[in-house]
Amino acid sequence: MLTVAVDATPLAGDRTGIGRAVSGLVRKLAARDDLTLVGYGLTAGGWHRVREALPEGSKPARGPMPAAALLRVWARADMPPVELWTGDIDVVHGTNYVVPPARNAARLVSVWDLTAVRYPELCTATSRRYPQLVERAIGQGAWVHTGACSVAREIVDHFGVEPSRVRVIPPGLDPPAAVSTGGQGGPPYILGLGRTEPRKDFPGLVSAFDRIASSHPDLQLWIAGPAGWGEDDLDAAIRSSPNRAKIKRLGWVSDASTLVSRAEVFAYPSIYEGFGYPPLEAMSFGVPVVATSAGALPEVAGDAVVMVEPGDTDALAGALARVLGDEGLRQQLVEKGKNRVARFTWDAAASATRALYEEIAGSR
Repeated sequence: MLTVAVDATPLAGDRTGIGRAVSGLVRKLAARDDLTLVGYGLTAGGWHRVREALPEGSKPARGPMPAAALLRVWARADMPPVELWTGDIDVVHGTNYVVPPARNAARLVSVWDLTAVRYPELCTATSRRYPQLVERAIGQGAWVHTGACSVAREIVDHFGVEPSRVRVIPPGLDPPAAVSTGGQGGPPYILGLGRTEPRKDFPGLVSAFDRIASSHPDLQLWIAGPAGWGEDDLDAAIRSSPNRAKIKRLGWVSDASTLVSRAEVFAYPSIYEGFGYPPLEAMSFGVPVVATSAGALPEVAGDAVVMVEPGDTDALAGALARVLGDEGLRQQLVEKGKNRVARFTWDAAASATRALYEEIAGSR
């Protein structure tokens, strides 16, 4: 029986990529009978939401951990240890780039991508601090988890960590939710989904839509997801679009199942990705996907999507037009997508993670 503390902070916010990955993993781990799970929160004001979001079978830490103050201290010192909040544990798993120092526990940090290293100009000030914290943790013996082999190679190259201490365990994917069959009228639409941050390149999607809109007079572009630090650029792109009346901003949608399932095409024009949940989700609903070949997307999506180079607006527009107009291609993508998503299960992710916990606990 292992006792493991996990950073459950991502459970308290909007469930975008990392939030969904952590939520699914914690849910499965908490249900196991060979593990005691303690959830802690790197947040003071949001601690009550973290506690409420912890799944049955897990235990909350003793209290909140004020993130801003602790991150400043941990960048320079190995105190205070996580056991002050969790009690004695075998492993502490920092699920979102930050793993606290520990008195006795083995340490594991999840690094989902290296955006802050490769594209710091696309990141917030907080995100730009993560590489320093990851490097310090690795120097103190922390192991690293990531979701894709391409990111693992980047981690090894950038941080100089021993490859055997970087482990790839892809997250699972929840089965597609049942969607309403009523009210299916309305215009056809291309869907973009994700936080409006520069890395997602939604302005590029607007430009691609402009190139094909005249050939598809009924087609609209819908963009959904929580507000981020790319709002101004996206707003400017929409205002300057001659087709702005056909572009709909939906904001955060708590359950996007119906929205995704009814899209004509799912578009994912990302500049860089460490995994890529939204394309897989679209595949699970039988929606054809056009995506960029950014980061881990070729590894995750394989040949189940039509891929273009990041930032190539003309290629993106051409790919969208092909998928919209070629029914045979659409059916091929749908079938390949169903086979692709079957590879990503939470049972497999939880079992592999539990085995990794045991290995690193034994290596102390």
